[in-house]
Amino acid sequence: MNFKRISDCHFILWVILLTIFAGSCNPVPATATTVPVTQPAGIEPTATTEITTPTTQPTPIPPSNNPLTGLPVEDPSLLNLPALLVSISHFPATARPQAGLSFAPYVFEIYITEGATRFLTTFYGEFPAPEITLAGNCDVRTKPFSQTGEIILGNRIWHDANTNGIQEAWERGVEGVCVNLYDANLDLLEQTTTDTNGYYGFNVEAGIYHIAVAKPDGMEFAQKNAGEEENDSDVDQATGWTEALHVTSPLLNVDAGLIPLELPAPASEPVPAKVGPIRSGRLVYADIAAFFPDSCLIYAFASAEVLVELPKCFFVNHDVQGGGYMLDIDEMTRLIRNRETTGRIDYSGNIYSSIAPEGGRNASRLDVYIAWLNQSAWVYDPLYESWWRYVDTSDPQLAGELHPEIDRLTKRQLHFENVIVVYALHDVISPTNLDIHMEQDWVGDALLFRDGRQYKIRWSTRATPEEVQSGRRKPIQFYHPDEETLFPLKPGHTWIIVVTPQTPVMEKKPGEWLLQFSQPPGAK
Repeated sequence: MNFKRISDCHFILWVILLTIFAGSCNPVPATATTVPVTQPAGIEPTATTEITTPTTQPTPIPPSNNPLTGLPVEDPSLLNLPALLVSISHFPATARPQAGLSFAPYVFEIYITEGATRFLTTFYGEFPAPEITLAGNCDVRTKPFSQTGEIILGNRIWHDANTNGIQEAWERGVEGVCVNLYDANLDLLEQTTTDTNGYYGFNVEAGIYHIAVAKPDGMEFAQKNAGEEENDSDVDQATGWTEALHVTSPLLNVDAGLIPLELPAPASEPVPAKVGPIRSGRLVYADIAAFFPDSCLIYAFASAEVLVELPKCFFVNHDVQGGGYMLDIDEMTRLIRNRETTGRIDYSGNIYSSIAPEGGRNASRLDVYIAWLNQSAWVYDPLYESWWRYVDTSDPQLAGELHPEIDRLTKRQLHFENVIVVYALHDVISPTNLDIHMEQDWVGDALLFRDGRQYKIRWSTRATPEEVQSGRRKPIQFYHPDEETLFPLKPGHTWIIVVTPQTPVMEKKPGEWLLQFSQPPGAK
């Protein structure tokens, strides 16, 4: 494993030279000292490894897009507010399913000893909220789509909340909608339904097809062909049928917008508008909070030696019952709206591209084995072009049995476009207290899972010339192995699993990977 940390003397020299010559030349990156760490066998180069070479850089992120997802936001004014960082529990198992994870651009999964992990959840650009789910008249599909051939046809039925006929990044899917597939002669070939996020799909061969969407009771179809092919509605407003589709390759933009004539009544027992459960802070939270300037870190206190190191924005009660404290979203919103800032909020730094980079290795599944009673998985769904999250129950009688996980707030399947394994040094302060090195000026190895591929990349918290000039940090960045060229993430949300350098990631069978966590020596 290859780690670097910028030496103090070189960094100071860099800052001086940048200050003198910023107006007339490009600064030369500082040299670095190398920290020798063992390379885990799971990511050693092999004869079958495809080397990813940098290609043309994606265009800059528009100011109305969230720099942590690359996607447009419904209310761009929220991008002027700092991030909320919330310590969310994964243990005890009564904490699950957690509330709010699907709204977080970044989730950092951190090892906290004794076989447990905890999530530092980053909320920025959108506030979590429960919703009244729209549903069709059919059963809800509950399993990931299984691709059996070269060609798949389908995509999403969505709630056109602003009635403009355009599928916005923040608009939600409609579950339980019946979708039928017909051939060129209008003979019925297959039927399916949408899942909790509105996705549907069919395995097909090259040919001519029609899609027919069954209009749910109390809804109308959105205007057809109101925008670009990738994000408009493709069915006739009166019939729910598409035009003839000439399919020769995967076609994943056959969508339908739905507009309810009136919103359904709230449930008799509505989902509480709360985020959590929230538990205690950890040392590494200080490092992560530092690269989100002016952020508000929320946690349920911490041990004395940890508390003195952490930013103190807001504490909640250390409530173990139910897995931790549940924080009202209204209170969380007030906290960040009243937060004083020391400068302009700018969390840019990474780049995004909807097109998968060349190279990499096939990946359809990543199993994550932290401990016997802490197992999870990420399963790639080609309709979503993202990864379904699976978790266990932490029940000894069911150890290793995984199920799809949902967000408690929305009851929808959790999925993330990017899953990144970050290798970082773990120092054992005491058997139950770790110091994980993600502070400024560290770089290290990482594995990115996106678009059904695995890529070897590098992570970095070293100060860029822009950070040196402004005096303000920016979030962790992801690079090609050359450490000079940014590696494009897929637009969407990112789950970061922070592991020890000795943790192997091995291919069990073609496309199926296993992360077997290696506990730092001396940790409980």
